[in-house]
Amino acid sequence: MTRPAKRPTSSDVARAAGVSQTTVSFVLNNRPGQTIPEETRRRVLEAARQLDYRPHASARALAAGRSDIVLLAVPDLPIGQGISSFIEGLASALAEHNLNLVTHLAGAHGRSLPDVCAAVSASAVVGFGAFDADTVQALHRAGADVVLPTLPDRDAPMMEPVGRLQAEHLIAHGHRRLGYALPAHPGLFPMAEERLQGAVAACADAGAEPPLALTVSLDLDSGAQAVGRWRENGVTAVCAFNDETAMAVLAGMRAHGLAAPGDMAVIGADDIAAARLTAPPLTSVSFDLRQVVERRAAAVVAALAGERRADPGSDIDPRIVLREST
Repeated sequence: MTRPAKRPTSSDVARAAGVSQTTVSFVLNNRPGQTIPEETRRRVLEAARQLDYRPHASARALAAGRSDIVLLAVPDLPIGQGISSFIEGLASALAEHNLNLVTHLAGAHGRSLPDVCAAVSASAVVGFGAFDADTVQALHRAGADVVLPTLPDRDAPMMEPVGRLQAEHLIAHGHRRLGYALPAHPGLFPMAEERLQGAVAACADAGAEPPLALTVSLDLDSGAQAVGRWRENGVTAVCAFNDETAMAVLAGMRAHGLAAPGDMAVIGADDIAAARLTAPPLTSVSFDLRQVVERRAAAVVAALAGERRADPGSDIDPRIVLREST
């Protein structure tokens, strides 16, 4: 059996380029303050390319004074399109600063977050929400220089405008008795509560009753039961926590022989790709997380550089994407 080729080392690169290991380190780590002749730099880079050399993370961290790893703590939530897009966007934004994103799923069995932080030598750890004081201390002991929430704490809940906009849209279309479809997954409750409170506030401003909130699982029976309750209570339009939940409501309506928007209007949130493929196509609330992602990446970079910045904010600028369901 053929043994795998040995991983090339910086010594191999140094021998191939005819320079010292120190010179290899200066060139490959782009150390500032060093005057390396361009011809020497070219030989080192060419030798590294031919040998397919990649520095060990620990060696690179030692040379740079810190690693290029940012660890993202992902809570125990369903990883839908919205969260996936957020993670992809954050990874891309950090990559522009030569930082690499590694994710840790909170609900997964195995090592704790501080253990993973130590194992990957993360310089920064970010989370979807604030960490408690004990976790922050443990992460710093594990080697993290920076510990930040992905979305900063604010006095006003960030997701409340989504629910408010949903309810205002339905009220503007003449609906006075609204329902609200809550998600069944407990990890989504905090975000769902914020969106629901936005809808409650919009109803109060319009002099309407608060929405009748019911939990809707992503299955036909749950959707049908909720639709039945709403119909019994005079509900004519439903705000759904997200588009997937709205799809369960639409399925429940079909089980009753009902159709949107004539029998009951439905609006979702997050504007996932499948929203335009439902029957009828789903009106949804869209928001661009790009600015939030870029601000968070910039906050991580600034903190790693020892800079203190004011809270960059996290306005999501929600807007209605109008389709046939309302």
